[in-house]
Amino acid sequence: MASVFTYDPDPPRVSSPWIQADDADSSPGPGAAVTQTGLLSEYGVTRLEAEPQTGPIEYKLHLLLRSRRSYVYMSTVRQKRDKLHAQPGDVAALYSASPTPSSSNQPRQERLQRLTTQLLWRLQQSSPYHASSSREVRIPKLSDGKGDAEPLDAHGTQMPGLEESQGALYEIGVADDGTLIGLSRDELDESIATLKNMAASLGCGVTVLRMVIVGECEWIDVAEPDGNAVQNPIQVTKQDKLWVAEALITPNTETQRSKSLQGVQSRGGSSGGTPLQSSTSATAPPGHAKSTTPQLRVTLTGPIASGKSSLLGTLSTGTLDNGRGKSRLSLLKHRHEMASGMTSSIAQELIGYKERLIFSFSHRNIESWLDIHDYANNGRLVFMSDSGGHPRYRHTVFRGLMNWAPHWMVLCIAADDAEVAYDMASTVTDSGDADLVKAHLDLSLKLDVPLAIVITKLDLASKASLQKTMTKILAAIRDAKRMPKLLQPDQQPQDQLAEIPQPDWDKVQDYVESIAEQGRPLKHVPIVFTSVLKGVGVGLVHALLASLPLPEMSTTTTPPPPQNGSTETRTQPEQPNDLFHIDDTFNLPRSFDDSLSNADGVIVSGHVGLGSFSVGQTVVVGPFSTGHGRVSASEDQSSPDDRGSPMLDAVAAGHASSGRGVYETPPVIAADEWQRGRIVSIRNLRLPVGTLEAGQVGTIGIVFEQLQTELMLLKTEPPQIRRGMVMAIPPVDALGSQVALQAARGFTAEFDEDAAQFPPSGTTVNVLFACVRTAARIVDVSTQSRGRANETAAASDADKRAEAAGHLSEEKLTKVSVELVHSRKWAELGTSVIIMGNGSQDASGLQGLVGKITDVVT
Repeated sequence: MASVFTYDPDPPRVSSPWIQADDADSSPGPGAAVTQTGLLSEYGVTRLEAEPQTGPIEYKLHLLLRSRRSYVYMSTVRQKRDKLHAQPGDVAALYSASPTPSSSNQPRQERLQRLTTQLLWRLQQSSPYHASSSREVRIPKLSDGKGDAEPLDAHGTQMPGLEESQGALYEIGVADDGTLIGLSRDELDESIATLKNMAASLGCGVTVLRMVIVGECEWIDVAEPDGNAVQNPIQVTKQDKLWVAEALITPNTETQRSKSLQGVQSRGGSSGGTPLQSSTSATAPPGHAKSTTPQLRVTLTGPIASGKSSLLGTLSTGTLDNGRGKSRLSLLKHRHEMASGMTSSIAQELIGYKERLIFSFSHRNIESWLDIHDYANNGRLVFMSDSGGHPRYRHTVFRGLMNWAPHWMVLCIAADDAEVAYDMASTVTDSGDADLVKAHLDLSLKLDVPLAIVITKLDLASKASLQKTMTKILAAIRDAKRMPKLLQPDQQPQDQLAEIPQPDWDKVQDYVESIAEQGRPLKHVPIVFTSVLKGVGVGLVHALLASLPLPEMSTTTTPPPPQNGSTETRTQPEQPNDLFHIDDTFNLPRSFDDSLSNADGVIVSGHVGLGSFSVGQTVVVGPFSTGHGRVSASEDQSSPDDRGSPMLDAVAAGHASSGRGVYETPPVIAADEWQRGRIVSIRNLRLPVGTLEAGQVGTIGIVFEQLQTELMLLKTEPPQIRRGMVMAIPPVDALGSQVALQAARGFTAEFDEDAAQFPPSGTTVNVLFACVRTAARIVDVSTQSRGRANETAAASDADKRAEAAGHLSEEKLTKVSVELVHSRKWAELGTSVIIMGNGSQDASGLQGLVGKITDVVT
């Protein structure tokens, strides 16, 4: 059973045992959606192969919830019983001596539960991703009588983890050794009705693929003409055909059922018979399944030894720390992280909330993220990303802050930082001393993302040390013109929290209400004091995560507002309504879809910036460089010294003579800059769904169709997707044709910093925006007065009075134009951008200039 709980890239196929090996490659016929009936002689088999111990095929003599009737004759069973041996009044002996196995004496409800659990196991066998869910299967309540349960509605009751199952085959009327025993028609119909109830409990549907006559049967029934069977029993001999049925159970979605039907039928159809109307369950509702639970993305940042991983481990598992890193053990991915105690990779965890209830791995019924989705339905999901704190791993800091576009940042600062800062600087930096706390704090305050601060290790800090640390933090917050809000814990230890304590909930609700009244979450910085060793303040952090306001996500594209008071605005041309930012790539198993035999697939992870994406849609991915850009799929070009030859062309050679970001030489655009693909799978935070919407994080499986030359019939090299690309659905023009997307070869951004802080023109720098980290060359740096920028006819009276008072005339903004060195990228107006010089004097590696993109050069 190990395969049920692991990932299998090549799960067993759902292949009918009725089909001979020679017919395995036959194409699907027109009868793929109807039940095939016929005689056993038409199939050329006398028995099936023995039932496999593993795999998606199950043999069942019957699925009755009652005892089976006793037959006096069955042509498929060697043992025969002469009906003349039965005496007219010997009813008990007649029904007890059965030549066929009958149902056990277990209660009907217990038998239905066992049969449904067995079906769930078979369905999991044909899924490449076996996720165990602890959600209890909803079994229909049987009445006290002998009647069957009412059919369940399968819509909306699907068990998590079954969405990617290819289905399971049930052979009804077949013994475990493959002997075709058969059932009378009434018992077969009753067994199929039970199977439909079982499937509906799991959110699946049933399609009867074939019904085969395998023999004849005869039994004796008792009639009661006078209403008194004891005094006047009359025995009536009845005859019927013996039937064997094959039923396909699949997740209740139209696309999944269609694919499974085609897969089974393509490996062989019925050898003959008359097609009848299909016996299927109700079809799935229109549209695609999607997660409607609100989702909050949070990135943890902070210097080394600030307790980020320990805090995340305590929040996600409920395990308190022992002072030696016990709570963060579940987050570490590499051996060197355990040895050194330094996090070098990005760890991600999911926590669910519903009112005051907490759903994490501390919950006894939660074993995977799918369970958290299930329990937190219509509540809130919090997707938390950890990052490294050592300057050596600063790329994980920028990746967490930029690539995943967090809704909130949580900056962790140790309460005893003032006592260990100087010793820490000498041990963690490569050269010189660095105030890592100040570097992380300054970077977090510069970004246009709401910030919360968690003071960790409260149990280790003295009052003097805590006061020094808080003085530094409060001064930086006020310099950034933000308002701090202290949330004091009640100093009560909290371990294995199942729900948020009421006092902590009330404190956070008062703070959230004040933010809602002002409508400016960016201006407020909540500060929480915690200790994961004693459990102090953990409930307060849970309350904060469960209540922080979510941004309003737009599903349509609107021009960005003017940035920093500038009057120059541009509507970005060819802006798609649906956009997905790619952060990483993985291989797509060919066993996932039969169509992958002639196509190349890839799984991309990231977040939806605009619109939505659904399974089956055709999308474009790019921008690719010439020849698909043969670069590592996991690393982008961040400097000219990276491995591989730089693709320098007219883009890198052109310079602007006017200093306004206008390039003299047009770029060389590859004909295959954008590649078309088809979406075959979607996961939203590991939950298989049909649609991924704006603001949601997930992975999308894409298939690129292979191109073949007419003469050589050689496959072209598959596209190599890399971090920083986007997936989009191009807009449509007035004529109904898709508009070609134009990537950027440069852009102009506005900054609040003084122009003297920027490198001179011609200098190569690193730029970070969205999921892109690449090298660029400074084209022009200019300074503009914010006050003169507001001197327009549309300027408000308040602006004019402020300028007259000298408040605006002294403020400056810097406009910087850059050109990308290696290749064109997708850039959007209004996106945050960080410019970092290669020769930074800050040993923390976090010194960067943060601005907004205001103009894009295509």
